[in-house]
Amino acid sequence: MAWFKRKDEKIKETKKKTIPDGLWEKCPSCKEILYRHELEKNHSVCRHCGFHFRVDSRLYLDILLDSGSATELFPDLESADPLKFKAKKKYTDQIKTAQEKTKHKDAINSYTGSMNGQGVVLAIMNFGFIGGSMGSVVGEKVSRSIDHARDHKLPLIIICASGGARMQEGALSLMQLAKTSSRLARFSEDGGLYIPVLTDPTTGGVTASYGMLGDIILAEPGALIGFAGPRVIKQTIGQDLPEGFQRAEFLLEKGFVDRIVPRSEMKNTLYSLIKMLT
Repeated sequence: MAWFKRKDEKIKETKKKTIPDGLWEKCPSCKEILYRHELEKNHSVCRHCGFHFRVDSRLYLDILLDSGSATELFPDLESADPLKFKAKKKYTDQIKTAQEKTKHKDAINSYTGSMNGQGVVLAIMNFGFIGGSMGSVVGEKVSRSIDHARDHKLPLIIICASGGARMQEGALSLMQLAKTSSRLARFSEDGGLYIPVLTDPTTGGVTASYGMLGDIILAEPGALIGFAGPRVIKQTIGQDLPEGFQRAEFLLEKGFVDRIVPRSEMKNTLYSLIKMLT
């Protein structure tokens, strides 16, 4: 049995190799496994099928404004708790948790800066902050951004991403629809250029107000855009919905969106539109 012993001696135990967490991402569309570092280099867009992942709001600041040109506007606005709202969690605790998680004061940040040398006002919504819900601070920042663009005769761009109005503020959140819409009407009358960019998802009160009031309305590929969710609509009308319903491509076909622009082309597209329309 010497041969058996010799063969047995050659067998060595090896430790099982483990892959560190967070290195890979599965594309929800084509199911390809993507190396996260390469995915981030491509602005979180799948190289195989073009699927646009939801991203941190800071990415839009980096890819749209010229390096070093951004100055934040109205950075100290924070939500109050006028209704003393409490469910499973106090509203004040929700705000604090969201601020710690995102390092932002609320669900939108406003900036002034340049885009290929062209001055602009850019507001970016953050879906990671309580679902990008529109409360009094979001409405106030949008209104002040409109006023700043009007006073300085600059184009206004808003990157929209929201799950709807912030129920913790009740009617105060719904008032922001009229507030922002009236400011945009005045901005338009004075010759201002406003371009919203609808990203995934843009729903609820944002869609019912400044999200759909642009001179030109752009959207990212595959973005969910609508007022009520598809499940609510289906239950209400009692019918199956068309394939791709409420996606950017469906809205483009029906005339609600002017153009679908991939993330990598967004800056040059916006710049070209601004130059053409101002």
